[in-house]
Amino acid sequence: MSTLQDKYSSVVSAAQSAGVSNLQVQEQDGILYVSGNAANTAAKDAVWNALGAIDSTYSASDINIDVQVAGLAAGANLTVATEESNLNIRQEPSTEAAVVGKAAKGASVTLVEQTSDDWWKVKTADGQEGYAYSRYLKA
Repeated sequence: MSTLQDKYSSVVSAAQSAGVSNLQVQEQDGILYVSGNAANTAAKDAVWNALGAIDSTYSASDINIDVQVAGLAAGANLTVATEESNLNIRQEPSTEAAVVGKAAKGASVTLVEQTSDDWWKVKTADGQEGYAYSRYLKA
């Protein structure tokens, strides 16, 4: 193991425990490259949070993280993965927007569009369409 892999072992472990697929860790010219596909935004956040614990300003020049949320096709089935509560389905991709529906924990919704990393347009089983926070959706 290299010194950089030692230094950033918590970042690599976070990626592994978050289930980042196609995880690649390689060192080149004094920079540790960590890349792969995250199943959801929460997995991507876990990797960045692990780096933040070591480097709170995210200014380190000896690590390069390229973990992307895997693109899902429209029509993909998603499971609501909230802690306990229902997931709010909103009119617009914002927490300020009106709630137009709710989906229960464990319910299935259909992906309409991955509008951004944070907000995905979904359709509930009863046909309600709106935006949900992607952190609480699992493919």
